[in-house]
Amino acid sequence: MLATPAYAQAAGGGGSALASFIPLILIFAIMYFLLIRPQQKKLKDHQAMVEALRRGDQVVTQGGIIGKVTRVREEGNEIEVEIASGVRVRVVRSTIAQVLSKTEPAPE
Repeated sequence: MLATPAYAQAAGGGGSALASFIPLILIFAIMYFLLIRPQQKKLKDHQAMVEALRRGDQVVTQGGIIGKVTRVREEGNEIEVEIASGVRVRVVRSTIAQVLSKTEPAPE
């Protein structure tokens, strides 16, 4: 049997507009605290790590290459990494995934 128009209109319910948006607001809040905020913190930490690179640091690139920083170019966004004796490659700073060992700055 089909519902008559009178029953169909009554079944819709007349809730407030705010009550219908509360689940949507809760979903956005959960997404922010579980996904967006941690990702922003991770990005900020990575940028700080890349900015703190200096000569002598042992690093791992995103490609998995382990090497020692031999030169940090201030004007560009690249560094020079020695991956073997006498083998140096230029690497974009943002592709550094991890710093394995930090060197202490030389005393002045």
